[in-house]
Amino acid sequence: MKLTELTVRNFRNIASLDIELPETGVVIIGGNGQGKTNLLEAIYYLVLFRSFRGAKDRELVRFGTSGFFVAGSAAARVTAGYEVAGQKKKVTVDRSPVQRMGAAVGRVLAVSFSPADRDIVAGGPAARRRYLDVLLSLSAPRYLTQLTAMRAALKQRNAALRVGRGDAARAFDGPFAAAGSAVRAARATWVAQWADRFQSTCAALGERAEASMAYEGPSGGEGNADAADLEQALAGAIDRDLRRGITTVGPHRDELRLTVARRSLRRYGSAGQHRTAAIALRLMEAAALASATGEAPIALYDDVFAELDAERQVNLLALIQDTLPGQAIVAAPRDSEVPPALLDRPRWTMTGGQLEA
Repeated sequence: MKLTELTVRNFRNIASLDIELPETGVVIIGGNGQGKTNLLEAIYYLVLFRSFRGAKDRELVRFGTSGFFVAGSAAARVTAGYEVAGQKKKVTVDRSPVQRMGAAVGRVLAVSFSPADRDIVAGGPAARRRYLDVLLSLSAPRYLTQLTAMRAALKQRNAALRVGRGDAARAFDGPFAAAGSAVRAARATWVAQWADRFQSTCAALGERAEASMAYEGPSGGEGNADAADLEQALAGAIDRDLRRGITTVGPHRDELRLTVARRSLRRYGSAGQHRTAAIALRLMEAAALASATGEAPIALYDDVFAELDAERQVNLLALIQDTLPGQAIVAAPRDSEVPPALLDRPRWTMTGGQLEA
């Protein structure tokens, strides 16, 4: 997939931007705080209509303005606008307003690589669940619908638990179990299918110890994949849930377990191993999206190469050539921090939110 045009208005520190993107991509050079990451964030906003840095929409609005607007042309013309007044978001695809956000998700496909990806590996289970949820929302039919239904039922169930209404909470056991079992099954199936790929990709990047990944419920194993079993587990946990005011069993508490040399990568892995595993997960995300859609996603590289030693840079570039052969948008503070193999693209400069070719 290739992004041919991009329009940005009042997004972070970018006041106004209208560019045509080269087919192979571009290298963007600029110091810290000049807007490189903001530009990549604006592009990725067209994928999921949310910040890849976890920011709320109102936090993306340029200071002193009433909202932001982002538009891009790839397989379709996709636009997204947000107004602070009323907290309104409007999305269109080929000029037609979208009523359900899920209908527009994935019309632009991109994978973002950044130093912050280490949090997927070094952070808590929520970061790894989010990784799976984003990947599957973009690559698996109906996953986003099931995930949305599960979250809605969970929100209602937790609201009832907080006020001590066990009967009201139990009313959501069925909907939560039905959607949650589908979510859990999709996650577990994907992890099982791609577990060998995780090990081989880490090895190809230079990791000498054996790496592995597995999907686990809170008590180990794959958890209750069947809706009836999950509903029974919810019923059995109702007293505990009422005491705590939250739902304590279900896919929202599951874990993508990553290990190296059979030990927890999060707890015992080095900073270098965290980086290697995070890059491996992003490469797998790209491969999964390409497998599901038939085309490689746009690659967004945000200052990721400087953190790698020379050997791992070479290994990563070889994997990129195989997995992400299409359009690449590379952001770095200096030319010296961009591998020569990527400097064959046009070079632009970013200063104070303004881009110069």
